[in-house]
Amino acid sequence: MTQIPFDAQSTAAEVLHGVRLDGRRAVVTGGGGGIGRETARVLAAAGADVVLAVRDRASGDDVAGALSAATGGSVRAEVLDLADLGSVDAFVARWSGPLHVLVNNAGIMATPLLRTAEGWELQLATNHLGHLALATGLHPALVAAGRSRVVAVSSVGHVNGDVDLDDLMFERRPYDPWAAYSQSKTANVLFAVEAARRWAGDGIDVNALNPGRIAATGLGRHRTAPPASFDPAGATGVSVKDVAQGAATSVLLAASPLVEGVTGEYFEDCQVAPPYRPGVRRGVAAYAKDPEHAALTWDLSCRLLAQARRTRD
Repeated sequence: MTQIPFDAQSTAAEVLHGVRLDGRRAVVTGGGGGIGRETARVLAAAGADVVLAVRDRASGDDVAGALSAATGGSVRAEVLDLADLGSVDAFVARWSGPLHVLVNNAGIMATPLLRTAEGWELQLATNHLGHLALATGLHPALVAAGRSRVVAVSSVGHVNGDVDLDDLMFERRPYDPWAAYSQSKTANVLFAVEAARRWAGDGIDVNALNPGRIAATGLGRHRTAPPASFDPAGATGVSVKDVAQGAATSVLLAASPLVEGVTGEYFEDCQVAPPYRPGVRRGVAAYAKDPEHAALTWDLSCRLLAQARRTRD
């Protein structure tokens, strides 16, 4: 891999300086605000045709109009509710033609116990299952692009909890909002590991990332104070960023030529992350990169999606 001259302080615009994306099409989930909006803005400014996949069409249209005016690029909004499998399937059915970049950015954090119509725990449904359904549904479009990329926005919070394949939905263990968040973010990394393996021959690069701790986004609207075990006092290595810096790693993986052909990795601060070490608030947990665990998580997740579709149909 080419040496990457960017770090925790780099902004998304700096990462793509001089890069042109004319003729490329991109989808950014949760592109209506926060680092998703900044990711979409920088991709559009570089010439990509960008679709903001958002739950609220009216606000999405407002953001798309503002980004188009600011960049001179092509930005539009489409409705997507990741917690509603029917909405995900409808988005996929509406898509036509190749797709060069899919940024699975949308997410929720530390919600009270809520369930979807299928009975799925809401954080896993939104952060993982909805994005898995979207990526697999758009797989033919990603293949049609010739070379394409999928970016999964995870979190350093994944180091606080693995995916529990025996009780994904907190049906037997007590529900904890932070444990559910950690599980969903680990699932994002496992998705990248297994998708990279499955799609290696399809010209699709798939990577996950930790954007850092970002101020002033809507992600923490449900947030209560995490337990000490989640963010222990004295832990070092936390990357605190503004939105422009927080979107940098997403944009790097979505469009920079510096990472062409890199797949199945977990990045932070625009670099491949080192293994996690206790007491250091960075790095990737071993269980999140385990290929067997990734395959099992993928298979179980796909079975849940298939069962839900059969029940619906």
